[in-house]
Amino acid sequence: MGTLEALPDTFTTRSANEAGLHFRDLYRFRDEGELLELSRGVFRKADAPAPTWPDLLAVSMRAPLAVVCCVSSAEVHDLTDEIPREIQIAVQRGQRPPRIDYPPTEVFRFGATTFHLGLTEVEAAPGETVRIYDPERTVVDLMRLRGRLGEPLALSALRRYLLRRGARPGQVLAFARELGVLGPVRAAVDAVIAE
Repeated sequence: MGTLEALPDTFTTRSANEAGLHFRDLYRFRDEGELLELSRGVFRKADAPAPTWPDLLAVSMRAPLAVVCCVSSAEVHDLTDEIPREIQIAVQRGQRPPRIDYPPTEVFRFGATTFHLGLTEVEAAPGETVRIYDPERTVVDLMRLRGRLGEPLALSALRRYLLRRGARPGQVLAFARELGVLGPVRAAVDAVIAE
């Protein structure tokens, strides 16, 4: 029989089973307060350090090939004060999107040829990372999805990005070219710089 000590701080039912723990043991540990259930089939040790982004961690454990995107990514990169109602993730077009009820999740389908542009990681808990788009890709995605997510949000995120130290407007424009929104992004960048 396996023990909790053999498992990382955050783990799935499948990895626990592979380590020799039966699902009944997991629910007993949860009921006794030794485990927290972050999402269906995703557990975290109660004595583990508190995660910075517990919902992102839960979703990434359920959908390891997905990438945190759009408003969720903008929140992590401090490009917005808006708190998304749902964790927004991207999957490659052609992949089966995950069905996650909790935490509430919205899935976007991005093209396979540009899916990895701007892909990076963020530490969601000590020693545990999740896949996320970098600030430049996030700004471009908000601009290209501004009809769905709101133009004020997209322009505000772009403005915040461009006014921060270390901004790379050239990289924003390069991503905009790759993602087919160079015209609107260039116009918005020029308007912010002219302010």
